[in-house]
Parts: sequence; C-alpha cells; structure tokens
Amino acid sequence: MFFTRLISGIVLLALLIAVIVTGGNVLLIFTAVISMIGLFELYRAVKMEKTIPAVLGYLAGITFEIFLFLNYGQHMMTLFLVFFLLLMVSYVLLYPKYVFDQITNVFLGFFYVVVMLSYIYQVRMAEEGQYLVWLIIISAWGSDTFAYCAGRLFGKHKLPSPLSPKKTIEGCVGGVIGAGLLGLVYAVVFKEQITAVSNVQIVFPIACAVGSVIAQIGDLCASAVKRNHEIKDYGKLIPGHGGIMDRFDSVIFTAPVVYLLLTYLG
Repeated sequence: MFFTRLISGIVLLALLIAVIVTGGNVLLIFTAVISMIGLFELYRAVKMEKTIPAVLGYLAGITFEIFLFLNYGQHMMTLFLVFFLLLMVSYVLLYPKYVFDQITNVFLGFFYVVVMLSYIYQVRMAEEGQYLVWLIIISAWGSDTFAYCAGRLFGKHKLPSPLSPKKTIEGCVGGVIGAGLLGLVYAVVFKEQITAVSNVQIVFPIACAVGSVIAQIGDLCASAVKRNHEIKDYGKLIPGHGGIMDRFDSVIFTAPVVYLLLTYLG
C-alpha cells in the first residue's frame, strides 16, 4: 500500500509540474478535467451524481471553464445567477423528488470544486504566474509534509476536532511553520525574477503560512463531508490516495486564498 501510494503520488506530482510549467490551455484543460471529476465525486458522496440538478451542475462547470478560456470574466455573475435559477426551476418542477438541502448541495458543490480549483489556472496566468503558482503547492502539499513530520516527531496533543483523530496540534503548527519557511526559501531563490510582487521575502512566507492554515481547514472540511455521508474515500482514481477530492482537498481551499493574498498583499 505504501509503495502504491508513493508511486502514484510521484506520478501525480510529475504530471502536475508538467502542466503547470506548460500553462495556458494545457493547464486549463487539466484543471477543467480534474474539476469535473471532483464535482462528480462530490455529487456522488451526497447521492446526487445522476440527477437532473447534477446535470445542471456539470453544464455550469463546463460553461465556467469555457468562459475562462474566452476570458469572459464579466459574464461569470450571469452564469451563477442562471445556474441558480435553473436549479430552482428544477426543484419546483420535480417537487417533491428533491429536498432543498440536495439542491443547495449541488449549487455549493459547483463553487466548492469548479470555481475554487480554477484559481490554480488564474494564478498561473497572472503576471509572473509561472513563479507565483507554486505558492499554492507549497501551501498545500508542502504544509502537509511538514505537518506529518512534525506530528510524528513531536505530536502529543490531539486536535479537539473528532474529524481527524490522528492529527495533533504540534503537527498543525509544524505545517504552518514549515510552509512559511518554504515560502521564505522560495522568495530568496527567485526574488530577482519576481517584480510583480513587492517585498517577496515578507509576502511569500505570509501567503504560505496562511495558505497552510487554510489547507488544513480544507482537509478537515473534506473529511467532514465524508463522515457526514459515511464514505471512506471520494473515489479510487488515484491508487493509494483515493479520488480527486481526496488528493486535492487542501489545494481547493489554498488556491483562491493564495490568489487573494497576492492580490492584496503584493
């Protein structure tokens, strides 16, 4: 199991590095594909994956990706409103087949997976995004590595949340500190290439440390959904890791937060 997880993790990381370095339409297609798979996994978790409201969610997700490709940012709010209205129409016309909670799950899932994951692409396509986008990975997966190591070495106090009984306070703090240090090292190495963000040696560590906090919340959020619906993993697409939602749960939260931090701190 360990070697399966290790090998699939290496393959996934290599693929992610390749598409991020390439950027452009390759990255957009990649994020669109994993977003739609993740959306299906989430809808399946709430037992809505083959319903008419879910189909509306898939169509909204595809349309959102097309709008990104066409740079139709000014039309996104119209898309959100039309999607919401169509969901309400389906709710009324199909009543009482679905309850309101199911409809809101479909609407929220679209934002949770498709919109939030799109910020990987949006950060990459920003000015000097070829450097800035790696802060998302550092904040999410770098934090996860440091949190695991700190938890194994120093972990004594369990988190008060029952969502992840193996996680410790020391591990969480180690993840934040580790991500911040990685952000500082990254800033020192690439400071000469980055002009779009001022004071990178301050902004990057802050962005990565805050991103680590958010990444850990994202991980716990995904765990909460699984516990609520009594499933172990969202899928089996990635051997040893589960589904897209199991592997990208922290990245989903980190990507938009890094985007916002770079926008307002840079």
